Amino acid sequence: MCGIVGYVGSGEATDFLLEGLRRLEYRGYDSAGVVTLDQGQLNVTKTAGRVENLSQALKSKPAPGSLGLGHTRWATHGPATNENSHPHLGGDQTLALVHNGVIENYREIKQRLLEEGCIFVSDTDSEVVAQLIAFELEKIPEQAPGAVDPYAPLVTVVQKALAQLSGTYGLAVVFRDWPEAIVVARLGSPLVIGVGEGEHFIASDGSPLAGHTDKIVYLADHEIAVVTAAAIRVIHRDQGDVGHDVKALDIDTTEVGLEGYPHYMLKEIFEQPETIRNALRGRLDRDQATAVFGGLNLTPQQLQAVDRFVLTACGTSWHAALVGEYMIEALARVPVEVEYASELRYRNPPQDAQTLLFALTQSGETIDTLAALREMKRKGYPTMAVCNVVGSTIAREADGGIYLHAGPEVGVASTKAFTAQCVVMSLLALYFGRLHHLSYEAGLRIINDLEKLPEKVEKALETHDHVRQIAEKYADYNNFLYLGRQYNFPAALEGALKLKEISYIHAEGYPAAEMKHGPIALVDEHTPSVFIVPQGVVYEKVLANIEEIKARGGPVIAVVEEGDRHVAQLADDLIVVPKVADFLQPIVASIPLQLLAYHIALVRGCDVDKPRNLAKSVTVE
Repeated sequence: MCGIVGYVGSGEATDFLLEGLRRLEYRGYDSAGVVTLDQGQLNVTKTAGRVENLSQALKSKPAPGSLGLGHTRWATHGPATNENSHPHLGGDQTLALVHNGVIENYREIKQRLLEEGCIFVSDTDSEVVAQLIAFELEKIPEQAPGAVDPYAPLVTVVQKALAQLSGTYGLAVVFRDWPEAIVVARLGSPLVIGVGEGEHFIASDGSPLAGHTDKIVYLADHEIAVVTAAAIRVIHRDQGDVGHDVKALDIDTTEVGLEGYPHYMLKEIFEQPETIRNALRGRLDRDQATAVFGGLNLTPQQLQAVDRFVLTACGTSWHAALVGEYMIEALARVPVEVEYASELRYRNPPQDAQTLLFALTQSGETIDTLAALREMKRKGYPTMAVCNVVGSTIAREADGGIYLHAGPEVGVASTKAFTAQCVVMSLLALYFGRLHHLSYEAGLRIINDLEKLPEKVEKALETHDHVRQIAEKYADYNNFLYLGRQYNFPAALEGALKLKEISYIHAEGYPAAEMKHGPIALVDEHTPSVFIVPQGVVYEKVLANIEEIKARGGPVIAVVEEGDRHVAQLADDLIVVPKVADFLQPIVASIPLQLLAYHIALVRGCDVDKPRNLAKSVTVE
């Protein structure tokens, strides 16, 4: 959940570190810090709050050096204070460490180190790792001059320390007496190494590297790397020295800029017509009236034999999985179960022999989703990833998968990744439908609907100014209900989540008919209800649900299709979106719901891109 950056080369380390930390702000954090190594001294600067606070601190007290680490922390152990911020020093300031993840047995190790005389200055589990490595370093005999491998002691002490840890980590360490090297290691928390000319970069994902290098090395679990300006050496816990593949880094620097928008969230909302085109590009086969995927890595015969899908995810991705459940069951007539990844990894439900797992994730690093995927793999089931980040851990560990091609999503509240995931779910529903009972003509109709979808989303974005006016009207309300049926029940859940995430307003999503089984007790003139009311088989039923709300004095905001003649007589405020096929309704309806959350949050003075307590990539349980 935190962000790590590192630099070793001939330039000033803090130039890259500050820029990199700013690019990692989207991951969520509450403090930031850097350490540089210069003339045999570790220079540590860290502050609670935003990276800008750190930048100001460095202006008053510069930290020179051509080797350094940076970190943004999301508090897990101890509050967001300067003392708990990273980097953490170990020993007699012999090393400095930054760490992502959670060390589950830190209390036992800390107690042991306290008995050995170690002094701790923070509440964190991460400082325990720093002190443990420093403790192991003290036991290493002094190396003879001219040693063949001057960094062998560093590898040894880090390996000994890691062997004592239980939990997850992505960590980077610099040592006072080895001023040319950074040692990094990972288990369950991502780390990458950027390859430059006479310099190397460390980061917890590829975004800080854009513009600095187009070459990247992905570190795998149980690997340690010694990184100098000239070389990278990778050592596996069980295999010793291993080769490392240098991959292409495919991130355009313009993709991580605001491009004139006031916030990344608004930029990403308006990027959705293009991200939907990217998700569809090359995946529609009109000749066969089906979808085409290049990365499932199973034959059509193997895929046709699948008689049950399990879709697993967290948060917004879980809502996209629910949309996928409706789509696949309707178009392919194959049973689908949607599981919270955090529950699936521990629940151990019985699975059919021909079960196929799809793990949905924007970042590809969500720890619960990764653990659920690994558990299903352990049981012998084929696993697929629906992911936005090329080279991410889930993308690499799944047996196959589909990339979203949505580009970097910086806003913590997911928008374009959600609609891209829904589009991929519709493609999977088409593909598996054509493998089973779906006719050629029906397949062509679905393709026609999908090809028109980007234009429909562009039309939905035209509601922007009207939605802003509605947001200004309702921004002072503190409770909302979001209601929809069938395909639009997941859209209601997602709309409520967006409002909660960025405006801190209590909001709940329900199937519209379930409202009368309890939530209707909340309805009064201070509780607006947002209804998603497209034309369809349950249209009249949803109208009746609106009547029930109005009878109790509740304000109603309704998202309706063009040409609707009935809802306007009931709703207090109307948002009109284009008419689309029923299975695409949640994609189009989600656009004004995203805008509504965005503008309500703005009116309330909230930080829409970096909402409190949230992180973009959740790499801890």
